[in-house]
Amino acid sequence: MGTEEIKKDVNGSNWQTDLAYDQWKALPVSGPRPPARYKHAAVVVDEKLYIIGGSRNGRHLSDVQVFDFRNLLWSNIKLKPNSDKFEDSGLQEVLPAISAHNMVKWGNKILLLGGNSKKLSDKIIVWVIDLETHLCGIVETSGKVPVARGGQSTTLVGSRLIMFGGEDRSRRLWNDVNILDLETMTWDVVEAMQTPPAPRCDHTAAVHAERYLQIFGGCSHDTFFNDLHVLDLQTMEWSQPQVQGELVTPRAGHAGITIDENWYIVGGGDNKNGCPETLVLNMSKLVWSVPTSVKHRDALASEGLSVCSVTIDGNKHLVAFGGYNGNYSNEVFVMMPKPRDSLQPKIFQSPAAAAAAASVTAAYALTKIDKLDFKTAELNSKGAENHHYEQDFTIDLETLTEEKSVLELSLSQVKTENSRLGQEIEEVNNTHTELSKELHSVQGQLIAERSRCFKLEAQISELQKKLESVQSIEDEVQALRGQKSALEQDMELASSGQRQGSGGVWRWIAGGGGGDA
Repeated sequence: MGTEEIKKDVNGSNWQTDLAYDQWKALPVSGPRPPARYKHAAVVVDEKLYIIGGSRNGRHLSDVQVFDFRNLLWSNIKLKPNSDKFEDSGLQEVLPAISAHNMVKWGNKILLLGGNSKKLSDKIIVWVIDLETHLCGIVETSGKVPVARGGQSTTLVGSRLIMFGGEDRSRRLWNDVNILDLETMTWDVVEAMQTPPAPRCDHTAAVHAERYLQIFGGCSHDTFFNDLHVLDLQTMEWSQPQVQGELVTPRAGHAGITIDENWYIVGGGDNKNGCPETLVLNMSKLVWSVPTSVKHRDALASEGLSVCSVTIDGNKHLVAFGGYNGNYSNEVFVMMPKPRDSLQPKIFQSPAAAAAAASVTAAYALTKIDKLDFKTAELNSKGAENHHYEQDFTIDLETLTEEKSVLELSLSQVKTENSRLGQEIEEVNNTHTELSKELHSVQGQLIAERSRCFKLEAQISELQKKLESVQSIEDEVQALRGQKSALEQDMELASSGQRQGSGGVWRWIAGGGGGDA
């Protein structure tokens, strides 16, 4: 169902009573509204919604708008410069026009961090607004101040602000983690281990159990994400746990807020289509669900909207404002979330650690049940005057007994899983030992083969030298053969001439003798 269709059904005097669980409704705002916008920042303080900055038609905004949930009226605040901390008195506006920034409530003050503005700065600027005096100024920070950027996430954890990601003025995307200590106003950079999320901007972040920083969605210059990453703030290790439940489409420019164990994600898109579904991530079970959806062209299916939580008469509500889906919005939407079950955290740990934690939880619960049984016996001995309380207590006991059975089953499963994991670890260790032995054997063979190769190379070198020597001898032998052949020819010629000379003499002698006779 679209929110516009039921807007007229909301009564301004008792709008809380007209809300159904998990259904968005647009509030019938009285009087003038602030300019429509997106990429603003929002926070709820004392049943009032504070909206600061944003962007519209390519122009940054600098106004401070306040919506009162009691009378459904908008008003604006005129900020005054803090003369002690305000550094640039030449500005026409106390707070510069800004968008894609973060806003956090800290005591009776509001802190603004990062964002895109015409005020040039190489580093992140932290602005402070006093909600009582409306004084505004710049907070001096020290340490490793992050580079200026917009589209980052900032999450309050105790007295620390955890900043992740964003895009700087040169359009470089970041995936670094920076921490601002609000007690000392000192920045530090986290050297986290394991694989971090890809650099991104326009994502959302939330903290679970004051320990686990969760990062969802966002985009790079060409990719939209639907992944979930977790940073353990104690070990400073990144992980990407497996999630279950509904299939979540990639998105950026969405908004998120946590209520108890549940993380509500509203809006966002991929520059083509807005996301109409409202997502809920059970942060203990890591299960996605979709409690409600709106029409695709609804203002809630927008990028750059904001979502907060407000408590009215003890009931928690989601409140969304602004956004852009082809049109800029300045509507105020509310939704009363349906109460959902929550379990003790059982995620973000190694299997062994998770099993140990589950064992401790189950053992504690069983001890608690045993003590409860003993107390019940004492109550039963007090007589009829406690009969009413005994009935109520019996109901509670039955419920707890059922929980005990569930925990016992869970404990049994954990023990079985521990045993299986122990066997797998032992098998892996055995395999590792055998592979190590094989590796040492192969390394020894390799060393022996290398030594043999060195010897063969030396022998080959010697043979090459001998071959060169043999070639020289063959050349000498060939030359000697030539000399021998020439000598033999000379000797043969000499021998032939000598025979011819000897025969002529004898013929002369023989002829002379015949003439004398």
